[in-house]
Amino acid sequence: MSRAIDIPAADGTIDAHIFTPGSAGGSLPAVVLFTDIGGLRPCYHEKAQQIADNGYAVLMPNVYYRDASGAVVPKGKSFRDPDVRPTLLEYAAHLTPEAQARDFAALLDCLDSEAEFADGKIGVVGYCMTGAFALRMAAEHPGRVAAAAGFHSARLAQADDPNSSVHLVGTIEGRVYLGHADKDELLPPEQIARLDEALARAGVHFTTELYQGAAHGFTAKDAPSYDAAADALHHKRLAMLLEETL
Repeated sequence: MSRAIDIPAADGTIDAHIFTPGSAGGSLPAVVLFTDIGGLRPCYHEKAQQIADNGYAVLMPNVYYRDASGAVVPKGKSFRDPDVRPTLLEYAAHLTPEAQARDFAALLDCLDSEAEFADGKIGVVGYCMTGAFALRMAAEHPGRVAAAAGFHSARLAQADDPNSSVHLVGTIEGRVYLGHADKDELLPPEQIARLDEALARAGVHFTTELYQGAAHGFTAKDAPSYDAAADALHHKRLAMLLEETL
């Protein structure tokens, strides 16, 4: 069960979708799902519904609303296509830390005003580039985010990036789970170690797991790197995190 919604934000109107279980009645614990760099598309609608079916109301925004509404990648195309990649990279470049912060505020306002969402703590999950979004939202709203998860996350702890998530984790109060693709070129072992060290030093309750043999993008059913076993494990781990925190 899903419905489209327009969310007023400082930089425009965020087109988004709310997913609930088919038999849902009343308000449910809220989960914000950020898509990977490919944006809104069928495999992420399916992912959001699968999370919702465990008993949550899931809000999935279009992270690229400043530039386009709805799906950005044409049917049959992907980030890997040379005629698509430049557009996605251009749109992604607009998602600065300051822009993200404004969007987080708008999304939280939505959770507070729509009937599907219960009051109280929330969960947030991101994929690929938005694994960093999940950590940032947890860091900027520590009293609200009870659980933050990232899967095949990218560039979480680049040593030369002052905006890297590794610098933010000291304020996180919720639980963190990070499911990494084994041998992921976008998150090499030294970055994983750097982030783990920062989380441990900050006293964050976190779990890091390597999905052995899985490649970057292992949860995206429309990607050649999709791994059914790793995707199933990701849903299992996320369900456990949300159940224990929400």
